[in-house]
Amino acid sequence: MKEILEYLEQLAANNNRVWFNDNKSRYQDIQHKVSRIAGDLIDGISAFEPGASALTPADCLYRIYRDTRFRADKTPYKTHIGIYINPFGGKKSQLGGYYLHLEPGSCLVGGGIWCPTPPVLKALRQAIYDNVDEYLEIIRNPDFARVFTEVGDDLLKTAPKGFPKDWEHIDLIRPRSYTVLSPLDNRTVISGKLIAEVLQRFEMMKPFNDFLNYTFEENPSLPKFY
Repeated sequence: MKEILEYLEQLAANNNRVWFNDNKSRYQDIQHKVSRIAGDLIDGISAFEPGASALTPADCLYRIYRDTRFRADKTPYKTHIGIYINPFGGKKSQLGGYYLHLEPGSCLVGGGIWCPTPPVLKALRQAIYDNVDEYLEIIRNPDFARVFTEVGDDLLKTAPKGFPKDWEHIDLIRPRSYTVLSPLDNRTVISGKLIAEVLQRFEMMKPFNDFLNYTFEENPSLPKFY
């Protein structure tokens, strides 16, 4: 892990094709290390999400090359590594999954459903509205709340259309993404206990993902995959 973070830090300081190509063998070594981490996480998640056992590391990793076609920032490479393990069809699935973000000073564990399509987002909000006590029991569980400091992302400024503005739990259905985040400190990241710690947080996240994913079971019209 220390080598991975050092490489990413140096890449951030030298984000150009010349440096990247001069250090191509280092990148290939980093790829190998990250694939091993992804494999270990797949094995661990499979204990409580059996569908993960069908995944390979390649199903869970992203390209390091940035798409700069429509962006002002033209730096060619990502300066972080993301490992996304979705037991329900891989990276393209719309169901909730498990994410590890590796970036110097900003490592974190995350999961849930990011940027759902409008029909999925509407169904998720309705599920929370209809089953708010169950949802609150999950996100207010003391152990869960201690680990996952952020629940929901990209909040609307007002109540979403179709829901009463005076509902006492209106803030629960304002997010545009239903994700959770849990920061990882550097000491944990470079320790030999990282995999065990990440898997523990993933397993704590499972009831949250289960709640989100049950929405798909109750709504057969929702596509499960892109």
